[in-house]
Order: sequence, then C-alpha cells, then structure tokens
Amino acid sequence: MTTLHTRRVTTGRLTQQITEARSEGEAVVFVHGNVSSSAFWHGTLTTLPDTYRPLAVDLRGFGGTDPLPVDATRGLRDYADDLAELLAALGIDRAHLVGWSMGGGVVMQYLRDHPDAVRSLTLVSPVSPYGFGGTHGVDGTLNSEDGAGSGGGTANPDFVRLLAEGDRGEDSPLSPRSVLTSCYVKPPLRPEREDEYVESMLATRLGDDHYPGDSTPSPAWPGIAPGTRGVLNCMAPTHFRVDDLHLIDPKPPVLWIRGEDDIIVSDTSTFDLAHLGSIGAVPGWDGTPAQPMLAQTRHVLDRYAAAGGAVREVAVADVGHAVHLERPEEFGKALLEVLSA
Repeated sequence: MTTLHTRRVTTGRLTQQITEARSEGEAVVFVHGNVSSSAFWHGTLTTLPDTYRPLAVDLRGFGGTDPLPVDATRGLRDYADDLAELLAALGIDRAHLVGWSMGGGVVMQYLRDHPDAVRSLTLVSPVSPYGFGGTHGVDGTLNSEDGAGSGGGTANPDFVRLLAEGDRGEDSPLSPRSVLTSCYVKPPLRPEREDEYVESMLATRLGDDHYPGDSTPSPAWPGIAPGTRGVLNCMAPTHFRVDDLHLIDPKPPVLWIRGEDDIIVSDTSTFDLAHLGSIGAVPGWDGTPAQPMLAQTRHVLDRYAAAGGAVREVAVADVGHAVHLERPEEFGKALLEVLSA
C-alpha cells in the first residue's frame, strides 16, 4: 500500500504544501480546483506505477499553503508562477501536469508560459480557456466590455456564508457537503472520502483577496462585473484568456477528460448566471447568451491539434464534474495513456 507524505516547501514566492507518494520517477503534478485542495487528488496519487513521481499541491489560499492575496488582474498567473517556483525548488525540470476545474486553467497558463517544461497536459473538466462567465461564442466574445456576469460577485452568498460558518451538515442545499454531493459529483454517488473533502473545502481562505473576491457594479445585466482581487476574478474573461495555445512550441500531448453530466463546466452550466437567467432562476434576464464552455475548450484544442499538437477528448457517461473521483479506474487508464505517449 502506498503511503502518502505531506510537507511544506518554501520558495521565493511563498511556502506551499504538497502531498506526494514518492520522490523518484517522472514527476506528475496534480493541481486542484476552486474551493478544494490537494486532498481531492489523494486517492489518485496512490494509483500511479513506481516509474512516476506523483505529487499534489495546495494552491495559495487553499489547504496548507500560505494564503497570499490573489492579484486577479494577472488572470491565473499568480498560481502558475507559484507552481513554477515550486517545481524549481523540488528540482523538477519537466513534469506531466494534471489540472482539475480551475486547476485546468492554471496548468493551461503554465503550459502557455513554460512549454518546454511540460511533458504532457491533462485537463479534467477544465475552466474554459476564456474564463468562467461573461462570454458567448466559441471565440469567447465578451457579453459586455466590463465582463458583466463573471467574477467575485457571482458567488452565491449563502454558500460563502456557510463556508465561513464551517457548516459540515447537509440541511441546506448550499452547504459545502451538499454542493460536493450535488455538484462536484453526480448524485446519488457519495464519495468514499466525503468527510475529508468537506474539510478540504472548509479550509478555503475567504475574503476579497481570496474566495470569492471583490466585485464592481455594472450597467449591463446582471449588474455586477469583476473586481481585481480574489479567486473568481482571476477566472473572469477580462483577466484570463489562453486561446493561443496553438502558437506554443513544443506542443506536448493533451488529454481532455470530462463527465457528460457535469453541471459546473458545461454549455448549460448552473453556475453561469446567463444560463440561470434563461431558465428563470435569475430575475431580469435580458437575453444575454449562456457561455458555451465545452464548445470554447474544443475550439481552442482543435486549433492546437491543427497546428500539430496531439489532443484526445474523453467524455465519460453518467459522470459529473470529478471524473477522477467518480470513475477512478477509467480516469487512471486514460491518464496513463497520455503519460506514456
């Protein structure tokens, strides 16, 4: 049985917490999503063969990593630059990168900035290369110049409140546990490490500099636009855009794996205010189109493939936002194929 080890690594930017299975082999680095931590990768870390060195990192403000403020005007580069410093401190020159949800955006940004340092890229239900919310069309056209409908103001305040209160129950549909079991995975699945994942979610640092971030008023529907600080703003389309991956050289192989029933990253996302408006869940909808998140990712990866990169898309039936938790064997098989490509 593989034993996991957790430790903190000091870099020139901040001290980051990592969990690793071993210290030898080709590095495979796992990056978690929003309102989570490396704990969501612990089960995966134990499954890789001994030829690989699997490790998972807590991003700043999550888990056990220093809660430095997030400068959202840099998109996801604060996280990507932290990752670069971490790998340098660990003596890792090239790595396979695996990013889930927001972590998918982090590793896309890392690939954009350091293509020579990436052996392969695995995107697990990744945020669109055009950010989260506030755009339409496969080319990520802004719905409004100020990015209205995205950023820190789009978080559900009751979810944020229950996070702050440390709610571990499921009386509210917006409690961390309820969101985990209804949105992160597809019901009726109850994750094997459910309590561990809830604790991971509750470790999220909250506030304008962290989750969800600040916001500004907008004259465009739904009346809120991104701010300049915190987690949700660094995925706003006014700050984050990595649609030029086809220009990088070299081009490592890319695996895009997702659940067909994902309700978070979807062309009809229940976390996208424009889609919610279209179904009457957000009042005053003016016809603003929903963000076609999957179509946007496919558009960017199709251009990557047309420019000579190898891309494989795997859509897993009857699975939600977390393929690695819901179908670990199927996920592991696809991951090993891209690691050995």
